[in-house]
Order: sequence, then structure tokens, then C-alpha cells
Amino acid sequence: MQIRLAKATDATNCLRIYGPIVRDTAISFEEAVPTTEEFATRISTTLERFPWLVCCDPSAPPDHSVVGYAYAGTHRDRAAYRWTTESAIYVDVNHQGKGIGHRLYAALFDILRMQGFQTVVAGATVPNASSVAIHERLGFKTIGVFQNVGFKFEKWHSTQWFELDLETNHAPREPIPLCELLRDEGAVKKFDAFRSKTRHR
Repeated sequence: MQIRLAKATDATNCLRIYGPIVRDTAISFEEAVPTTEEFATRISTTLERFPWLVCCDPSAPPDHSVVGYAYAGTHRDRAAYRWTTESAIYVDVNHQGKGIGHRLYAALFDILRMQGFQTVVAGATVPNASSVAIHERLGFKTIGVFQNVGFKFEKWHSTQWFELDLETNHAPREPIPLCELLRDEGAVKKFDAFRSKTRHR
């Protein structure tokens, strides 16, 4: 398996994983599956500021090569929240339980630390034992449950929220947008080392 930055052309592959989640479950509160064009725009827009990673199986056919993906995004728009980001992760149903989610999230957090983020928050529709388990294994702490905040499939759903301290241990500095990080020669060397490491995890 190889973990790399996503590209807009990964939209079809990612939607193969995400589409059934929207269509058939309350894991996502979206009600309509995005088009490939909409999803490609999401990937491109996210990558301007945050990492979006895909885990690929090089031995799989091209249209099934992505077996999971994870990304970060804005938590709140007000300025003082800018050191906090919100994460999400999705793994193909046929590849769950193989450590892919753990590897994706660990890689995502490596990049977020390089960018200067301090805190990651994540939400999961509950009950969802597998999602709760992966967040707890990676050190997230539960910070509360929002009761009955989503209505889908003629039923109310609650979300459990988690928080992770990235332990950057430095005075706050401005978070570096991903597109700028990749223009910095020193950061690119670190990023190349990160890619080499994830290729062999």
C-alpha cells in the first residue's frame, strides 16, 4: 500500500468509497451523492490549505486502486480557531480492519504538525464502533455527544466528537497552507522523507 497526496483525478475512486456511505447510511449527513466534478473541486480546494491523502493498492485495477482516504479542513471560520482543524476518514468496506485507517490518519497528522496546527477535532455519527475505536486508538479524547443533530432516513442521529492534541510544543505560529509548504525547499525535503516512510508502512 502507498499513501500519497490526492489529485483531482482521484475523485472517481474516492466517490466509489464515499457514494454508498451517503446513499445508504447516516455516517455522512449529506443526502445526495456529489457528482465527480463536485468531488474533484473539493479535493482541489482542500489541497490549497490542507492535506488530502489517499491510500492506494498498486496491484489493484486503476478504478479500484484507492482503498481509503483522509483529509483535514477548516473547523471554524473565526480567526482564533485557525490552529485547529477538523479531520475525516473513509476506508473501503472491503479493506477495513487492515490498519489502513490508522496509517492514513498517522500520515495526515504528520503533515498537520509540519504545517503548525495544534489541535484536530473529528465527529462520528453514533453508534459506530469502528469509528470510535480508530479515534481512541490514535489518542483522541471524547469531548461530548451532540444529541439528535441530524435527521436522515426518517430518524434522528447523534454525533460523538473527539479532540486530539498534536503536541507540537511550540508557541503558536501561523499555520502554513499546504500549497505554501510544498514551495519551501526544506519542507519539501521533509515531505519527500514522509512519502518514503509511508510507502513502506
